[in-house]
Amino acid sequence: MSNPHWQSAAAQKRIAKRNAAERRFKAIGLGAIVLSLAFLALLLVIMLKNGLGGLDWSFLTGSDSTDADIAGVWGATKGSLLTMFVTLVLAFPLGVLAAIYLEEFAPRNRWIDLVEVSINNLAAVPSIIFGLLGLAVFVNTAHLPRSSPVVGGLTLALMTMPVIVISGRNAIKAVPPSIREAAYGIGASKVQTTFHHVLPLALPGILTGTIIGMARALGETAPLLMIGMRAFVATPPGGITDPSSVLPMQIFLWSDEIDKGFVQNTSAAIIVLLLFLLAMNGLAIYLRNKFEVRW
Repeated sequence: MSNPHWQSAAAQKRIAKRNAAERRFKAIGLGAIVLSLAFLALLLVIMLKNGLGGLDWSFLTGSDSTDADIAGVWGATKGSLLTMFVTLVLAFPLGVLAAIYLEEFAPRNRWIDLVEVSINNLAAVPSIIFGLLGLAVFVNTAHLPRSSPVVGGLTLALMTMPVIVISGRNAIKAVPPSIREAAYGIGASKVQTTFHHVLPLALPGILTGTIIGMARALGETAPLLMIGMRAFVATPPGGITDPSSVLPMQIFLWSDEIDKGFVQNTSAAIIVLLLFLLAMNGLAIYLRNKFEVRW
């Protein structure tokens, strides 16, 4: 930075302090990133070392078994796919519509304030509480099939929806008011303005919240444990009502086995789960970038 002669010593001292503070902040941020990546790299190295030898076609296409040599992850992988499908189909449209209503159409009164506070609190509720809710409502009251993707998806949808609502409201709020004013100026109605102009601009932010919510749901075990998805299932599910397991629960069950052969299977299943998560996030990021509109 230039140092003109007319600057006073006090001004130069303030500039030097500010530059030093910026350098310290950058160093701390860089250190935090390096530390996080180091832990991730360590996890990947350990998992690859222990489980890469177990990743073969029979493991990827097999189902759970009491014999570590023939046990596979396809049954749990298919269960995770079906469960995530049910979760996404329910949580995404309902969460987006709720966000649109609360941000664009809801009147400002005490009841709406109560709903907003409740949604914010639900986003911080421990996941096992949603498992107990799913057990009480979907299994014991609605008598839906226990240990099935439909019950797991319904339970995880309840857990994911508050995250989508909160992120959706923030994304809608971030759309400039001039967009709405321009739409009103050419005669568009409130509904047309919201769905034709505001929602497309807010969609990238909404998809970001969906990514976060679905990633959290994919790795959950506690709520699925409560609805019975830790059962031993030797055949892949044929539909959303068939008994099944999911990848996080399969990893949990194998990690508790006495047979040392399951140590390799556990690490290999973790690798499959990470790849599943990366593929899902990559697809969501691609869709977010595709629909992103700059103004």
